[in-house]
Amino acid sequence: MSDIPFTLDQLRILKAISTEGSFKRAADSLYVSQPAVSLQVQNLEKQLNVPLFDRGGRRAQLTEAGHLLLSYGERIISLCQETCRAIEDLQNLQGGTLIVGASQTTGTYLIPGMIGLFREKYSDVSVQLQVHSTRRTSWAVANGQVDLAIIGGEVPTELQEVLNVIPYRDDELALILPPNHVFAQESFIHKEDLYKLKFITLDSQSTIRKVIDKVLSRDGIDPKRLKIEMELNSIEAIKNAVQSGLGAAFVSTTAIAKELEMGILHRAKIEYVNVRRTLAVIVNPNRYCSKAAEAFSKEILPKFSTRREFRELDSLYKNTTVEVK
Repeated sequence: MSDIPFTLDQLRILKAISTEGSFKRAADSLYVSQPAVSLQVQNLEKQLNVPLFDRGGRRAQLTEAGHLLLSYGERIISLCQETCRAIEDLQNLQGGTLIVGASQTTGTYLIPGMIGLFREKYSDVSVQLQVHSTRRTSWAVANGQVDLAIIGGEVPTELQEVLNVIPYRDDELALILPPNHVFAQESFIHKEDLYKLKFITLDSQSTIRKVIDKVLSRDGIDPKRLKIEMELNSIEAIKNAVQSGLGAAFVSTTAIAKELEMGILHRAKIEYVNVRRTLAVIVNPNRYCSKAAEAFSKEILPKFSTRREFRELDSLYKNTTVEVK
C-alpha cells in the first residue's frame, strides 16, 4: 500500500476544503486545527508532485489536478462508507443504517411520515434523510451515497441506464388561492382565468415548474402568458405568500393538507385540467443493498421488494410510454 500517494484522511480533507471553500472552515468542520489541514495538503501536493489549489484568490479553488483527485476521492470515500455498512449488516442484522434521498417536496412532506412508520417497526435502524434537487439526489443514489430515493422529476439522461426507476404514486399539483379571492367563490375556474391571476412560483429550472408548464401546454394553456409575480425558493414561502394575498400558486396536495383543513388556503379546480406528476423510487442495482434498505423497500413497495423484481419492474417501466396525467 506504500505506493499509493494519499490517505483517506487526505481525501476527506480535500473534500472538506472544496465543500467549505476555505482551509479554516474545512478545519472547523473536521474538528482539527487549520495548520494540520494545511500540512496535510502540502504533504499531499508533495507526494503527487502537482498543485491541488490555486491560492491566488480569497476562496480555495481547485486546480485541474485537484478536481480530478476530488472526483476519484469522493468515489473512494463512498465505497469505504458502503463497505462499513455491509460489515455492519453482518454484525447487526437488526440494526444498521438507512440513507434515504428525496427531492424537495417529497423530502419535506411525504417521506418523514414514512420514516416515522418505518422506525416504529424497526426502531434499531438509524435513518438519515437527505433532501436535494432531483438531479443531485439521482447522482447521490448512483454514487452509493444514498440507498434509495423518492423523486418527483426525471432522472438525468446520463443516469437513466444506471438507475432503476420504479413508479411509486401520482402526485396532484393543486392551484391554491387566498380564501377571500374572488375565484375562491367559484366551483371551478376556466382556463382563460389563469391569465388573470398573479402567480408565485419556484424558479424556472425547478422540477415542479417544468411539470406544470408541460401539463398546461398539453391542455392548450400558454405558460408564457401566465403573470409571474415573484419566484421563491421554497414551498413554505410560496404558501405563506398565497396566504398573505400576494397571488396564486401550484403546490403539491401533500404540502397543503393542514392549510386546507384550517381554511387558510383555497384549492381551486380548473375546468378540464388536472395537473399531475408521477413520483418514483430510484435505486442503483450495482451497489450494495443493506438489509435496512431492503426492509424499507418492502414497506413502500411491498409487491416489488427484491432486487430482481426491481430490475424486472424497471425494465417494464422503461419500455412503456408513460404520459403525464
